[in-house]
Amino acid sequence: QVQLVESGGGSVQAGGSLRLSCAVSRVTSSSYYMAWFRQAPGKERSGVAAIYSGGGRPYYADSVKGRFTISRDNAENTLYLQMNSLKPEDTAMYYCAASSGLISFPLIVRSYNHWGQGTQVTVSS
Repeated sequence: QVQLVESGGGSVQAGGSLRLSCAVSRVTSSSYYMAWFRQAPGKERSGVAAIYSGGGRPYYADSVKGRFTISRDNAENTLYLQMNSLKPEDTAMYYCAASSGLISFPLIVRSYNHWGQGTQVTVSS
């Protein structure tokens, strides 16, 4: 069973930065996607950024382009999300996700079947 454990959330003021980490273990597939999703209270979970295990260009939601950067350290089996210029509307629970293989839509929830427990990000104005 794939295990994903997020860390790095917290509270910051608008304009600040945070880096989320996701420790990945027990992945058996050699080709898969990893992503960050977020869910604010009363809203649906939505894709923030995604990256393919074999490299290539990452995918970003329009709302975070130019501010967030997804990356992975294969040696450390860790996925990162660097979040800069944070806004109050970025406040949400952030989840790490992994697919079981190749997928067509890297930023939608149903593409992923492995999820972490989430880490809270709160941005105050």
